Amino acid sequence: MKTLRAKRQTGFNLVETIVASVILSAAVLAFGSIGTNAVVGTRINQHYKTAASLIDKQLTQIDFTGIDAFLESGETEGVVEELEPGYHWSVATDYQGTDNVYLVSVTVTWLEGKRPYEITAQTMLNGSSLVTASPAGGP
Repeated sequence: MKTLRAKRQTGFNLVETIVASVILSAAVLAFGSIGTNAVVGTRINQHYKTAASLIDKQLTQIDFTGIDAFLESGETEGVVEELEPGYHWSVATDYQGTDNVYLVSVTVTWLEGKRPYEITAQTMLNGSSLVTASPAGGP
């Protein structure tokens, strides 16, 4: 009498192969999405860094020339075309009514694709002093 031996299969069947391929594809897509989002986030952060640098430059210029001379010049906005994607800056001042102090707000805006971005910084600056210097030898 012959005995029937069960034939052992080695390897993977078709269903196991398809399931493994689907899982692998999902993992690859997830990692690709994470990488793309990281690149976009890095680019936007770089634009914020550039905008903050432009604000610092503008505030330094105002502080160096003096708020009164800045207001007399009338240049309260401009465009920086040299840097991509093109930054627009504007300065707003508000006299606080005390000791010639001004609230200075500098805003930088730019477009990334079709979405506008904006960053604003505010500080207080002194105008020209109302107190006159006393002559040498005086109190």
